[in-house]
Amino acid sequence: MDFFSTSNILFHIPIGAGGYDLSWIEATGTIAGLLCIWLASLEKIVNYAFGLINVTLFAAIFFQIQLYASLLLQLFFFVANIYGWYAWSRQNSQHQQALNIRWLPRRQRYGWIAAIVVAIVLLTRYIDPVFAFLTRAAVMLMQSLGLNVGMPDLQPDAFPFWDSCMMVLSIAAMILMTRKYVENWLLWVAINLISVTIFARQGVYAMALEYVLLTLIALNGSWLWIKRAGQQR
Repeated sequence: MDFFSTSNILFHIPIGAGGYDLSWIEATGTIAGLLCIWLASLEKIVNYAFGLINVTLFAAIFFQIQLYASLLLQLFFFVANIYGWYAWSRQNSQHQQALNIRWLPRRQRYGWIAAIVVAIVLLTRYIDPVFAFLTRAAVMLMQSLGLNVGMPDLQPDAFPFWDSCMMVLSIAAMILMTRKYVENWLLWVAINLISVTIFARQGVYAMALEYVLLTLIALNGSWLWIKRAGQQR
């Protein structure tokens, strides 16, 4: 079980103030996440297997560092990965993929934009009580499972607007990816650019570098899916 401990260090990265100790679980989860995004850009169903590994390991990390609301978000991603695996593997009566890469219809696109804007505005306004509620829910759930956890000391969100953007856009992008809509990659590009900026400002340079790589993969995914959508049209 040492593998799942954030104290089991793989190697020290001499970056930032004092460097960064990269654990085995974080390294494995990060690699799985990069493979998931890369394979998704190639429309490979196996991406969801790596996605499940990624969210499971990251949930274990968030549990250990007491980020319980982020842990709950990983549970959502876990369910979304299972659904995406099912949706991508479905076939029609001609034994072809039931889902093809395509753009959102115009009316649906406007609906998604409106829903995302409203959700970001509301979450920005109420992000601290929302995350406190989610954290309490996660703690109660884990306590009901017999885990010895306590309510962490929560501090006000450092970047409420940008944090809300990342959460709302991540949920929207994941849903759109499971339905093979091109717009999911455009959202991932925006999410990753926001993440790079915030992590760099917070001095977490290793994670900022990781999201630079994710941005490049998302840009490649955008180009591939836009081209594929045009071919299928």
